[in-house]
Amino acid sequence: MKLLEERIRKEGRVLPGGIIKVDGFLNHRVDPKLMRAIAEEMRRLFPDEDITAILTCEASGIALGEACAEVFDVPMVFAKKAKSDNIEGGLYKSEIFSYTYKKTVTLIVAKDWLGANDKVLIIDDFLANGEALRGLVEIVNQSGAKLAGIGVAVEKGFQPGGKRLREQGVNLHSLAIIESADETGITFREDN
Repeated sequence: MKLLEERIRKEGRVLPGGIIKVDGFLNHRVDPKLMRAIAEEMRRLFPDEDITAILTCEASGIALGEACAEVFDVPMVFAKKAKSDNIEGGLYKSEIFSYTYKKTVTLIVAKDWLGANDKVLIIDDFLANGEALRGLVEIVNQSGAKLAGIGVAVEKGFQPGGKRLREQGVNLHSLAIIESADETGITFREDN
């Protein structure tokens, strides 16, 4: 998606360790028009009319997940990283390693919100090692729902997450795949 790539080139920054900062428009301060454009592109890439829910992960996936849910006209469910007192009943759980926080966290979704009659599209803002997405796929599988696919705004193509998911046969679409990123700039994969 050229619009997203242009924003990354213009406003993104590369930090030591291959960290890509896009928090000025994607996952801290959010540009709603860009979110809408990304959501419309996801709708084009996943035209399946049977999708019943968008699933994402708190916190940075929520803005994009909500925009996609609006465009797909389905509810959004987000996996929480901590159980709160207002969650009742059974839970789907998946332990993942958060590279952002350098610790293991447990993703949880109340069983009330996903089930065997659902067809789920997972949406996330970023894909690097793929731990969060692996955990979300595990939750979809636990629920008995069908996975329609995974849509990602930005993928670090030089890290293994996307390759692993594709090798598992997941229908994965990433709108901007970064092939390399360093102090000289950002290079995008041309065949995304």
